[in-house]
Amino acid sequence: MEMALEKATIFILRGSKEERVEVLFNPSEYALDSGNQYAWKTIPGLSQPIAQFVSGEATTLTMDLFFDTTEQRKDVRDHTKKIVGLLDVDKDLHAPPLCKFVWGSLTFKGIVERVSQKYTMFMESGVPVRATLSVTFKAVQSISEQFKNIPRQSADRTKQRTIRQGEQLWHIAAEEYEDPGLWREIAKANGIENPKKLEPGTVIKIPRLYG
Repeated sequence: MEMALEKATIFILRGSKEERVEVLFNPSEYALDSGNQYAWKTIPGLSQPIAQFVSGEATTLTMDLFFDTTEQRKDVRDHTKKIVGLLDVDKDLHAPPLCKFVWGSLTFKGIVERVSQKYTMFMESGVPVRATLSVTFKAVQSISEQFKNIPRQSADRTKQRTIRQGEQLWHIAAEEYEDPGLWREIAKANGIENPKKLEPGTVIKIPRLYG
């Protein structure tokens, strides 16, 4: 017995309601793109800048969706407009609606950021019956959802390290926090009044800056 082919589905999320839009043909492939943003700080005396993490970038999901109504001899735009319409501003939300793309093990929640339409076959009247939409979704998470995904260290964890020969507090801050300007936090936590006079071999505490 053959198993039915599972169809990819786009759920349009409007409050507590969900609208379903099934694609005519499953995509042949899709791509997920993720990244991070960094600020690069130049430190006198170093040959390379120090990288400071700023934030993560929202993941994007891209794919081509194929539509064909040649056999039915109907306007293919009756189907494609449902996808293109996800770019429109919802009158109640004052923004395009959230949606969820579900296919097999993939569940991607976000907004439709971009749609490129290409029509490649037409009836004698000029009505299109075949189209390919290049669709880009961008992930959207609420603040509470993002905090749930951030691993947290226990509040009582204290890190220590030993000062090496020739090491300065801004070196340590650059390694521990990716920001040399935070050396004052280390000095304050260890009662260091003169950061230029550091004794090699001294064990210092590295304070946690965020709970």
